[in-house]
This record gives sequence, structure tokens and C-alpha cells, in this order.
Amino acid sequence: MRIGQITGEYPPMQGGVGAFTQELARALIEQGHELFVFTDHRAAEVNNHASPHVTADAHAWGWGTLSRIRRWAAAQQLDVLNIQYQAAAYNMAASIHILPVRLSGVCVVTTFHDLLVPYLFPKAGPLRYQAVLTLARSSDGVIVTNRGDEERLSAEKSIAKLQHIPIGSNIRPTPPADYNRAVWRAALGFQPNDVVVGYFGFLNASKGIETLLQSVRIARNNGLPVKLLMIGGRTGTSDPANIIYAREIDQMVEELGLLDHINWTGFVDDSAVSGHLMAADLIALPYRDGVSFRRGSLMAALAHGCAIITTHPEVDVPDLVEDVHVRMIAPDSPTALAIAIEDLAENDALRAKMGANARALADQFAWDTIAQRTAAFYEELRCGE
Repeated sequence: MRIGQITGEYPPMQGGVGAFTQELARALIEQGHELFVFTDHRAAEVNNHASPHVTADAHAWGWGTLSRIRRWAAAQQLDVLNIQYQAAAYNMAASIHILPVRLSGVCVVTTFHDLLVPYLFPKAGPLRYQAVLTLARSSDGVIVTNRGDEERLSAEKSIAKLQHIPIGSNIRPTPPADYNRAVWRAALGFQPNDVVVGYFGFLNASKGIETLLQSVRIARNNGLPVKLLMIGGRTGTSDPANIIYAREIDQMVEELGLLDHINWTGFVDDSAVSGHLMAADLIALPYRDGVSFRRGSLMAALAHGCAIITTHPEVDVPDLVEDVHVRMIAPDSPTALAIAIEDLAENDALRAKMGANARALADQFAWDTIAQRTAAFYEELRCGE
């Protein structure tokens, strides 16, 4: 098949949707498909047979961009066009929501990485979610990445075909060739007896960073030598709200007296991220809206066999079993997180068991499997034309 991908971000831009699109495209190419990507002008254009053909021609996701996408899709003679949707990746613009009705001669699929609403205009209120529904209803098929979004869209009328296909880890467990965990930790300034709690992902209000910082302060006050390793870029490329939030976090770090107990890696390449994840004793992901397989940071931690502390899900995640794969706590509870850190720090055997189970669970989310399921859905929709 000749498959097009529309995405608001793409490497070297920093963002989970862009990284997802790149991994999916690579896996689909390995299965014999031709891939074409239309994305933001800040991405790197690529034109070779081993990688997706990348057209970086969107300077703003306004109405004029839709015309360029139409011309691009026609020129590539696409069989399927897949919109990778996350409102922030398109600068909260409204135009992307009517793209399917502006296209003809191609099957359009929309993958919802979440159902967060666009900005539109002041006091838009319920119209924001209606914009999301317009995109879903005008698509020939819809993919969701987690059970919660599947349940929500299943209750809506006039959505043609809905498929749940999870994401995989954008970070493969491939640290540098000369990787030595003890040396790596020492280079980061950690002492042998330090309990290194890692966090991976951008600073975003939904991620519970305040809870994490407060829990580290509590654990240190209780005598545990906790150090925090903040892995990766701070704000990403797409969401300006993250920049404001990051300033608030910096102020909180200073107020809690944690400046000397946190190491910020900044944006680093995938092999360095892998090394940092392996260097941590624990990974804390205290999402305010509960754990979900739509979170790329969770998928990366699972793939690396980390001992993970996260929050109880809003919608049941049956494959994720408490104290088998992860330790779960209530959201927005620094005390609960501190207790979990202290408990697991003192239980090497349980951490090792949870890590092994996490790695085994991650095998279910291999990119070749995700690509096969995605291509099968494309084919199903094309057969129904």
C-alpha cells in the first residue's frame, strides 16, 4: 500500500506523536509498504527508500495548509491517509478537524492519541469536543490507543469503524555500546547508596510532577537518600503551556530545597535515554489522570524492565496488574508516593520481579505487531470502499 501520514510534529522535533509516527512508518516500510509523511516545516525532509518520504511543508495548520495536503495526497497517489491527531501537535488549530471532508479519492483514518480538545476560540465550551467528534465522524476509520478513549467514542453515534491499537515504546532498550551502570550513575553524580528515582517525559500539568517533588522531600526527611533523575527534554516542541508549567516546577524545586538532589538530563538521544532509564532504581510516573497505555513514557519504562510506581487508572487496564507489573498509588498523593518509594527501595527482590514482568508485558507492544494490526485495519477499510 501507499500510505500517507499527517502529523503535527516529526523528528527532530521533540514530541511523542512525532516519535510514534516515525516508529510506525519504519515498521510499515519493513513490511513492504511505501510511506509518505506530511508534517511541520521544522521537521527534517527525507526522500529515500529506507525511510518515509517526509514533506515538511506546514508553517501553520490553518486553512491554507489543507489545500497543500490535498495536492500532496493526490501527487503521492495514496491508498490510505492516516491523521495522527493530538490537538497540541497542531497548535490547537481548528482546520485539521475538517480535513477528511476536504479529501477525495483516498481512505482517511484518524488515530486519536488522546481526546483532549482544541482551543478554537474563547468560550467555545462544548464546541471543542464537537470538533473532535467531527473529525472522528468524517473519517472512514478511527484508531484509539487506549481502552478509555475506546469506551468514550464507542458511545458516540455515526463513527464508521473504531479500532483499538496500542502504541509501543519510542525508546528501544539500546544503551551505548560501552554502557556500565555503575560508571553511568557515578558520572551523573550519584553515590552508590543513593536511591535514584527516575522520571521520563515532558513537564506537563497532567503528569503529577508536583506530587513527585513533594514525595522526594518527604522521603528525604524520613532519612532515605533519594535523588531524582529527570530524563529527557523539559517542554517539547508543540505545547507552549509546558513552558509556563516548567517555570512553576523550577520554583517549587527551589522552595522544597531540592536543587542539589535533582539531575536534569535535558534532551538527549535515544541511546542516552535508554542508559538513564537503566540507571534508575525506580521510575515514578504519578499521572494525575491515572495510568494508561497511551503514555509513551510508561511504554518506555516497561520496555526497559523498570520497577515502576504509577497511579491507579481511571478506566480499568486489565493487563497491568498491581505489584506484578507496577506499584499503583492514588493520584495527587505525595505521602502515598513517598511510602511506595521507601517500600520498594528496601525490597530488591520485588523490584527485580516487577521489572522482569514489565519487560515481558512490553513484548505485547512490539512495533511489528502494531504495524501489522494497523495495516490490516487499512486493508479492511479499503475493501469496504
